[in-house]
Amino acid sequence: MPATASMQQALVDGARAARRSMAGWWGIVRLGALLLEMTLSPSTYTRESWRNLALHIVQDTVPMLAWFTVLTTLISLVVIRIVMVTAVSYGLTQFALEMVVRVLVLELIPLTAALFAALRCTIPNAAEVVALRTQGRWDASAQGDAEPMRREVLPRVVAGLFSALLLAAVSCVVTLVVAYLAVYGPVTTGLAGYTRTVGHVFNPAVSLILALKIVFLGMAVALVPMAAVLDGTPARRRGSSAELAGLVRMFMVILLIEAASLVGNYY
Repeated sequence: MPATASMQQALVDGARAARRSMAGWWGIVRLGALLLEMTLSPSTYTRESWRNLALHIVQDTVPMLAWFTVLTTLISLVVIRIVMVTAVSYGLTQFALEMVVRVLVLELIPLTAALFAALRCTIPNAAEVVALRTQGRWDASAQGDAEPMRREVLPRVVAGLFSALLLAAVSCVVTLVVAYLAVYGPVTTGLAGYTRTVGHVFNPAVSLILALKIVFLGMAVALVPMAAVLDGTPARRRGSSAELAGLVRMFMVILLIEAASLVGNYY
């Protein structure tokens, strides 16, 4: 009897955990659909909303753009040096530049940009929404002229997405420039061979996969942390479990996107 009771309790706990997990994933889809509807609604684009959106984009992107560019340059130099030395030691010098472009631009840089945007932008934005709900300003905002989702959530999510996309785009360009300078130096003689190698890597299929990867990674880091704090439970009673579950879901989505990108690029 005790064993049967413990098994039943385990099944009940498992069913509850599965229900909570499904509710969390559904919350992400529902939030994305709601924000998309608001984005397509003409009533969203008032002068105040444009000002609010621009403020969030500037605050979330400008302070970390320079730091991330420097970080990307340093990482690129280290990886390029490692790949070049390894390729020379194995007699694969002719493939070194293509390996550099594939490893950095196709794989590491988009992932690094998304994680950096999550740590410095989207997760802090979700924490700000938690603070608004805890302090009661969320309900006060709901009673005003603008509903809280439109005034507080949408600008933060759009700013997080824009930040991730901009960081990825800028860092990819910087990495390509750094790769050229590291291999050929500050001369133009290697420009023809370099553009031929880069063009060979970035065929139409790979370029499309890279663009989709950057967009989906940006959507993941922008939506998932925010959905975790908007699960419908009052912030005073929710604690940190929802935020932790949201981080787990975000990393799961990132892993799925990375896996799909690898399959699309190399299979």
